[in-house]
Amino acid sequence: MIEVYTDAACSGEPGLSAAGIVIKHQQTIHEYQYFLGTWTNHEAEFLAIIRALEICQEQFPGEILSIRSDSKVAVDTMENNFTKNVKFSPLFQRIQLLQQAFPYVFYKWIPDKQNKNADRLARKCLQNTQNPDQR
Repeated sequence: MIEVYTDAACSGEPGLSAAGIVIKHQQTIHEYQYFLGTWTNHEAEFLAIIRALEICQEQFPGEILSIRSDSKVAVDTMENNFTKNVKFSPLFQRIQLLQQAFPYVFYKWIPDKQNKNADRLARKCLQNTQNPDQR
């Protein structure tokens, strides 16, 4: 089973946002960061999961995934397999489609302190986007 940690950072609500993703596969840790555009924080959390699933589909096809996030909204939505929120609906549907490529995808809420690496990556990406001369 592959452990996937996701987090998002935003500068405003909505505002510029970025995702940080950490994937633990066997003894190797893979780190990714992506600028997402302008979104609310909750939407960016869903987008971080989408991006993580896309990476896993490309690099770890057919594996069992344990996706861990400090976003209670995103994890609850995925665990309940339902959302009433119109803004989340297309993101939720995209996640449902992507996870079909895997035999099992588990979602687990984790506290912020267990998600520090994904948080660091998201914040760094967002900071670099806002201050491109500091790269």
